[in-house]
Amino acid sequence: MTLLVIGLVIFLGVHSVRMVANDWRTAQIARIGEGPWKGLYSLASAVGLVLIIWGYGAARASPTILWNPPEWTKQLTIVLTLVAFVLIAAAYVPGTRMKAWLGHPMVAGVKVWALAHLIANGTLAAVILFGSILVWAIMDFAVSRRRDRAAGVAYPAGTLAGDAIAVFVGVIAWVIFAFFLHGWLIGVRPLG
Repeated sequence: MTLLVIGLVIFLGVHSVRMVANDWRTAQIARIGEGPWKGLYSLASAVGLVLIIWGYGAARASPTILWNPPEWTKQLTIVLTLVAFVLIAAAYVPGTRMKAWLGHPMVAGVKVWALAHLIANGTLAAVILFGSILVWAIMDFAVSRRRDRAAGVAYPAGTLAGDAIAVFVGVIAWVIFAFFLHGWLIGVRPLG
């Protein structure tokens, strides 16, 4: 469990710098350059992610059960993760109304993904992992929206075609992940 917590502190800490120390971040980028900053950011993120995966895997080997989620939570998780994949796709597909409406569909997708996994898993490690990510995503979304309002950021209106592409890409990515990659990477086959 210790590796999981250390990994979360590193990973979420790195991803929180803009939220809690944006002036420091800007000064560091000015001091060392954008390329080196992104390199260090990526390296720290990768270290944190590896520790999260390793720590969560170890915790799953001897879980501390807090509750047994009802069967319906697994079906709800399937639907919510599909929504999460569409939102994440909307962050990268240009011209979506979802981005215009949410501003930060990637973070919204992470919130939905974390909530989905939190309700379907009743172990202490799952609560620590998915609960931490959910709290981080809620905070990041609120801070990002506040920063956008303060800066007067207005996202382009987007089109129905952009949304359709985001939905298509999100559904295809979800199918590939849910049916093939989740079992191979995570060791759990959510759909059989």
